Amino acid sequence: MNVLRRYVRLVDGFNYGLGRVMMFGIFVLMGILLYSSMNKAFFTPRLWTLEMAQFVMVGYYILGGPYAMQMGANVRMDLFYGEWSMRKKSWIDCFTVFFLIVYLVILLWGGIESTSYSFKYGGERSSSPWRPYMWPIKVTMCVGIALMLLQALSELAKDIIFLRTGEKVGRFHHGERQGDAL
Repeated sequence: MNVLRRYVRLVDGFNYGLGRVMMFGIFVLMGILLYSSMNKAFFTPRLWTLEMAQFVMVGYYILGGPYAMQMGANVRMDLFYGEWSMRKKSWIDCFTVFFLIVYLVILLWGGIESTSYSFKYGGERSSSPWRPYMWPIKVTMCVGIALMLLQALSELAKDIIFLRTGEKVGRFHHGERQGDAL
């Protein structure tokens, strides 16, 4: 159990810190879109702004995903789940997390294949007039998916620890919000 607790602390700590930093990505995105709007209204439109905004949004979303999972901010169908005991939630989560893990492994495998393709042929470029290299966003996606996979395993470890010891591990457990956990 101590190995699982250390794993949870390590993964949760890293994803928590990264998630807190990624929160500021919305301001980067807003800045790019504001710059784009100003240029379209008053000056010559820039070719790179909208595609760069898409790249920033991908980074914001995919690198912030593990933090959202850790905080229980993901969307759940609480029709039944919200009324279940912590023990029943843990059992159900242990079962359903395997589907998430399988999905993330397949997604990561496809991302790695696509990223290696980008590197293999001298750098795949976008088909837009700006023509940026695609490997930076593909690497970002692979890192984000890998971190999400690690966080899913951390959530599974939390459930296993809870089922075996009754101890809640991590900042939040099963969708508890900050006010509920205190």
